[in-house]
Amino acid sequence: MFPNVSLTMVHFVTTFIGLFICEKINFFNVKSANLSQLLSLALCFCGFVVFTNLSLQYNSVGAFQVAKVLTTPCVMVIQSLFKGKQFPFIIKLTTVPIIVGVIMCFAYDLRFNLVGTVYAALGVIVTSLYQVLVNSKQSEMQLDSMQLLYYQAPLSAVLLCLCIPFVEPEIVGTFSRAWTLLEVVFVSMSCLMAIMVNLTTYWILGNTSPLTYNMVGHTKFVLVTLGGWYIFDHQMLANQWIGICLTLAGLVLYTHIKLREQKAKERLIQEEIK
Repeated sequence: MFPNVSLTMVHFVTTFIGLFICEKINFFNVKSANLSQLLSLALCFCGFVVFTNLSLQYNSVGAFQVAKVLTTPCVMVIQSLFKGKQFPFIIKLTTVPIIVGVIMCFAYDLRFNLVGTVYAALGVIVTSLYQVLVNSKQSEMQLDSMQLLYYQAPLSAVLLCLCIPFVEPEIVGTFSRAWTLLEVVFVSMSCLMAIMVNLTTYWILGNTSPLTYNMVGHTKFVLVTLGGWYIFDHQMLANQWIGICLTLAGLVLYTHIKLREQKAKERLIQEEIK
């Protein structure tokens, strides 16, 4: 089937086609935008796709997952250094049980090597930059999630297409061989799901924050792990159960703090109205 980077490129082409159709039926309006302002966003996306795939290729699955969870503190560092955003100590504290919990879940499969570690580190940095840029570009350019993705999707697809010959030269064989109907159906379904995932990602990053988006990702990790245990009878070790509990504790604490902040803002607005 498709190599990962090539499939991502196809997904973004499909996403643009889907958004183009939505614009034609007046589901949303396209706003003019300076494409040069989106180049950094598209480059970071390409780096995120390439380096995370290389990280998975050269590291164990456990090492790959631990690297992914380090995106959360990296996002906080980038926003603090370049955006001047300050995070309360209690918010920083919620990331500790989450990171420790994920490490405990994959402690049995932590195998790093020099090349894999470099790719993992680059993947964490570029992914964090990408998430921060998606959030800030929507605000700076006054574009909603669909309007921003309308421009970024084709630009990223072109850049990924330029990378593919270097990272996935085997793609030639993918297109030249005979495809079965089932393979075509599966790829088509993945493209449709990719449209929803891309839109959801941009909506969450634009309407909440990169940190909240990371917390949603950690929630997905917990649900997938528990789903594997419950549905497929995947055996879990004691340290993995402890890791899941720690991760959930951090997520619950973060959610509680954000809800409390939201209620405080609502009370303040009501007092100003009065």
